[in-house]
Amino acid sequence: MENNENKIKELIGFTEAILDSMRNSTASAKSDDVWRYSSYKEFMRKYNQVAKQAIDILGTAAIVDIYDMDKIPSNGDTIAITQKHYFDSAYANTSVLKSMLENKLGIKDNEAKNLTYFLQSNLRKVIFKKPEKEVEVQNAIEQLFIGKGLNKGVDYGRETGRVEVSIKQVIPDFVLYKLNLAIEVKLSKSKTKSKTIVDEINSDIQAYGKEYRNILFVVYDLESIRDEDEYKKDIDNGENVRLIVVKH
Repeated sequence: MENNENKIKELIGFTEAILDSMRNSTASAKSDDVWRYSSYKEFMRKYNQVAKQAIDILGTAAIVDIYDMDKIPSNGDTIAITQKHYFDSAYANTSVLKSMLENKLGIKDNEAKNLTYFLQSNLRKVIFKKPEKEVEVQNAIEQLFIGKGLNKGVDYGRETGRVEVSIKQVIPDFVLYKLNLAIEVKLSKSKTKSKTIVDEINSDIQAYGKEYRNILFVVYDLESIRDEDEYKKDIDNGENVRLIVVKH
């Protein structure tokens, strides 16, 4: 079992290296350089090498694509838009493979839990005066993300990842892409508001659950919640839906 875990970790490292290299290869090129995706075939070949090793671990039920490299034309025989198509395909498949390996190891769930503990322990420390609006709590959380080395647009998004619900759209305050995690921030100023927040959270669970595997609710409390455990008991399931109360 330990050898299997070590192999999965090794393969995850390979996928991360491929994705980093792909991002760096396009970032270093000029934005108007239509040929910046010309290295697609090399990345497809690298992906294949990792995917073939991963199939034995993930099992036959896993959806793992393998490219027939003999049928992939060289960059001298393709136009720019075709090169981008192949490049994007390799990036998408590598990302999917990385997620499947992480799920096999349980990494995403552990990281989601660790992030919950991190916010629970540190959010109050970076809020120096009583917040008047939720955006102030959101700003503090973003500062913690930045201090943790997370990059906006790469590791997390703010007010992105909208979800279609009936005839309206809902947008989580934060999305952690790698963890498939939506974070919603609530500011509880009064006992009345604390009760309203429960209704909002139940509605959010139904909405965000359509798109995200993990959901975290951060309730910043201004002395309106007396019993935290009672407040959380019908919401926080300790797995994919978590609620933390941070008192000012």
